[in-house]
Amino acid sequence: MQTLPETSSDTLNNASSEINSDAQGPKIAVIIPCYNEEVTIARVIKDFREALPTAQIFVYDNNSKDKTSQVAADAGAIVKQEIRQGKGFAIRRAFSDIDADVYLMVDGDATYDAQSARKLIDKVTKEHFDFVNGARIHDSSKAYRPGHTFGNYMLTRAVSLVFGRQTEDMLSGYKALSRRFVKSFPATSKGFEIETELMVHALELKVPIAEIETPYKERPEDSFSKLSTFKDGYKITRMIFHLVRIEKPLSFFLLGACALFALSLILVTPIFIEFLRTGEVRRFPTAFLAGMLGVSGIFSVSTGFILDLVQRARHEAKMLHYLSIKPYQGEDS
Repeated sequence: MQTLPETSSDTLNNASSEINSDAQGPKIAVIIPCYNEEVTIARVIKDFREALPTAQIFVYDNNSKDKTSQVAADAGAIVKQEIRQGKGFAIRRAFSDIDADVYLMVDGDATYDAQSARKLIDKVTKEHFDFVNGARIHDSSKAYRPGHTFGNYMLTRAVSLVFGRQTEDMLSGYKALSRRFVKSFPATSKGFEIETELMVHALELKVPIAEIETPYKERPEDSFSKLSTFKDGYKITRMIFHLVRIEKPLSFFLLGACALFALSLILVTPIFIEFLRTGEVRRFPTAFLAGMLGVSGIFSVSTGFILDLVQRARHEAKMLHYLSIKPYQGEDS
């Protein structure tokens, strides 16, 4: 395993002070989580440095086994190590470490268009959006795997159905986020499901959301994707399920109650008909099971109402925390 000591705390503090020293414009931090991207990371840093000359570029190396850290440091990025494996951990660490007005998230695989960065950032600084998504458009069949295209479509639609629709490409790794959004985001994701969690947080708080189409390219030769169509799709689906249970408990438990009541009704109906005809209950175990399912349905409804009250309190607390963070005051404010 190729290792490189973290950029020292003095270096990071100096970098933060450099970000804070630019009084003529927003403090921009480009965050690049990486795992085994030595082939592409220098190119990504170069492209974004040219597109955003005043921004600070942070690379969070997530246990790379190649020379990603060394190449990134040689290219002039501020390199940090995140030993907990997963993109979610790297993003969580970056949001905690860095203080800026605008956070630009991008992957280190050289597939995103650096020239679109200014458009995303302007949406935050000039039009005061908190969440700006870079929706990927491409003209190459190699840019996406067929399974990823279909999976992205289905998962985006699933989130839209439950939480509302304001994006066409939920799983894009290219986003511009305001400081007040980042510092009020309680990240829990470990891996690639972080994009889903970010989107749901934005939809639940009803923050200003925008989306801009950006060109998307295939990976360069000798560069390999870390995505797994089925494994990551399962993790994202599980995250959606978890977020529905947490953010929409009443709907979640009412749906469960309906299933329990329906099953109870199916079991008890023939027993009830037989009782009306003969005056006897011959299948007592089935009748007992039907009764228990009905009681479980009642408990499910009660649980949903209680958790809904708890969620409303949590939502209000998150909103108050979000509103307590001062938004970026640009020239147009």
